Amino acid sequence: MKIAVAYDNGNIFQHFGRTEFFKVYQVEDGKVISSEVIGSNGTGHGALAGLLAGQSVDVLICGGIGGGAQEALAQAGVELCAGASGSADQAVERYLKGELISSGANCDHHGEGHECDHHEAGDSCGGDCGTGCGARPAMTGRNVGKTCRTHYRGTFNDGTQFDSSYDRGEPLEFVCGAGQMIKGFDAAVADMEVGQIVDVHLMPEEAYGMPDPNAVFTVEIGQLPGSEDLEVGQQVYLSNQYGQPFPVKVAAKEGTTITFDANHEMAGKELNFRIELVEVR
Repeated sequence: MKIAVAYDNGNIFQHFGRTEFFKVYQVEDGKVISSEVIGSNGTGHGALAGLLAGQSVDVLICGGIGGGAQEALAQAGVELCAGASGSADQAVERYLKGELISSGANCDHHGEGHECDHHEAGDSCGGDCGTGCGARPAMTGRNVGKTCRTHYRGTFNDGTQFDSSYDRGEPLEFVCGAGQMIKGFDAAVADMEVGQIVDVHLMPEEAYGMPDPNAVFTVEIGQLPGSEDLEVGQQVYLSNQYGQPFPVKVAAKEGTTITFDANHEMAGKELNFRIELVEVR
């Protein structure tokens, strides 16, 4: 059994998406027999799950983590124990004794669950900050864990195009099954052959999820410098507790308060994709 801890100078690093080092513990018969520190080599939050899976890690212990990263770990078959702090070594000992309880995904103003800042099919956020722990069955398919390059065209049910890699002239590159893509897109590519083209229809649960009412929040204008100049409908970026920016839309402005909506603009929508697998390596 292998346990990885988001690591920073002996302690548990508090932002999974920015983790530079993991301390990996080899466990046998409920006891640590060895450990080593490995680097993430600048890997982005979505691919960190794939990195851990590649190291045959069974359990991740970390501090703050969002819904998108939690989903990626679940797909990679890595059990999550989040919300931990303090000494990395002590956390592992507590886990082995059954004393470490996961808080699941945890975020401030629900921003940590919105880890992406664009609207391509590669957005890894699910639009929610789910709780709980425990791994889901890992995604299977010939391309899982491999770097895939795809062209795609995305449309709404009325035929309106919302995105196209063809228009940009460059295929989208991602690691299949690492949580870098929305769930339905990832699953469609998992068992495709190079040169194959498929059409998929995704329900919201397979794309950006349903709108989360808890992702709509109101603050005092006086507590947010510059918000007095914002207008309803305007999209801006706020920062979560880790200083990471996340997009929100101004939903309302009344008197001394302003209301923001952190839901992804695609939340609740059915999406259609034509996907062409260009390369696998």
